[in-house]
Amino acid sequence: MMNKKGKFIVFEGLDGSGKGTQINLLVQQMQKDGRTVFQTAEPTFSSVGGIIRDALGGFQKRDAYEMSALFLTDRIFHNINEKNGIKQFLDKGVDVVCDRYYYSSFAYQGIDANLEWVMKMNLECEEILKPDICIFLDVDTSLCDERIAKNRLEREIYENKAVLEKIRKRFFDVFELLKDSENIKIVDAARPVSEVSADVIKIYNDIKEN
Repeated sequence: MMNKKGKFIVFEGLDGSGKGTQINLLVQQMQKDGRTVFQTAEPTFSSVGGIIRDALGGFQKRDAYEMSALFLTDRIFHNINEKNGIKQFLDKGVDVVCDRYYYSSFAYQGIDANLEWVMKMNLECEEILKPDICIFLDVDTSLCDERIAKNRLEREIYENKAVLEKIRKRFFDVFELLKDSENIKIVDAARPVSEVSADVIKIYNDIKEN
């Protein structure tokens, strides 16, 4: 394992799509397979990540261009920092499983900021690594809205049904643009957890030795 580069797996989906559950189940399976796994998420817990979380919580209003730039800065840090950066784990042969990545910037900030600009500054940044696989957990916005209402005391700025509908559409616009350059798998996540997990693990099995 230590002589082979780790796999970089990204999970995407709307708020309420079940990413946390499926990430935990996949990581458990990977560890059973003898893999060493680093589990991470965006925004990070850097100082910039804290600014982003304040904005997401509605404590500090920022426009889509500010948010795009903040996420870019946080993402560069996420990749290259020497303590727990993605690159250093992959180089050591450790698999990285990340909850959200640049696809979320394209879909969330890309509904109000210029999408081409948001994509260009992420995809053309040499410090930002391309994932081996992006697994998108697709859930209808009505179900996401129900799950958010059930599990959140307060909603973040993107967590309302009308905005979620725009974001879901934007995700699919982005996937169409990236279909020839990125490895993206879409999973129906409205089914029982065990069925979704089985599909996710199959996707992982297909890439783990390549």
